Amino acid sequence: MGFKEILKDELIYKDIQSKELAVKTGISLNTINHYLAQNGNAPSAENALKIAQALGVSVEYLMTGKNASITDDIKPKLKKMIPELNYLSDTDLDLLSEIAQRFKK
Repeated sequence: MGFKEILKDELIYKDIQSKELAVKTGISLNTINHYLAQNGNAPSAENALKIAQALGVSVEYLMTGKNASITDDIKPKLKKMIPELNYLSDTDLDLLSEIAQRFKK
């Protein structure tokens, strides 16, 4: 997956329109739409950083689809769950951890 596809996926996942991203980053809507276009180029380092910060992801993830903080040995299904798990309360995360520990035995 390239930058364009990752950006599209993040916008969908975060339920953000390109217009809203333009406002959050200070990058023109035309430029954002160019990044999303079929033949769009990848952004400059400065714009990639602005977009990554606005979406709450790393520049590395935005550009490569890989996240340095997530090791490669984690199953793909689990990697997809991580953003969803991030919204759980501490109590729910504790319960989930307890359940996982029981299955591990």
